[in-house]
Amino acid sequence: LRPSGVRTLYAVDDDAVLRHLTRERHHLEQVRATVEREHLDDEPEEDASAALSHAAQHPADAASDAFEREKEFAILDRVDADLAAVDRALERLTDGTYGTCEACGERIADERLAALPAARFCFEHQSEAES
Repeated sequence: LRPSGVRTLYAVDDDAVLRHLTRERHHLEQVRATVEREHLDDEPEEDASAALSHAAQHPADAASDAFEREKEFAILDRVDADLAAVDRALERLTDGTYGTCEACGERIADERLAALPAARFCFEHQSEAES
């Protein structure tokens, strides 16, 4: 039972869900653009890297650079996955299936939707999906 006076925002108010998901999508797009602009554009062209290959670079510096690039790609992969999840949630909101577990068809708990507005599964089936 919910305490008196506590409103469940996500399961009841489709407009609030839409606003939240839209804000989240905008935020994720900004994160993606920032990472691409500030980091990935720094990648040297092939010709430039060939010319630089003759310059001495300490192996630790090269490893550090490679690590940073891999980290940036991992961030972009996570952002892309989150964007896809938000887009799927927006589609479910439009077609009327938002808040329904895709595995069992039961209602996803309001608390879960409040914490994870793009949730596709109830808690039980999320655990199974991750296995």
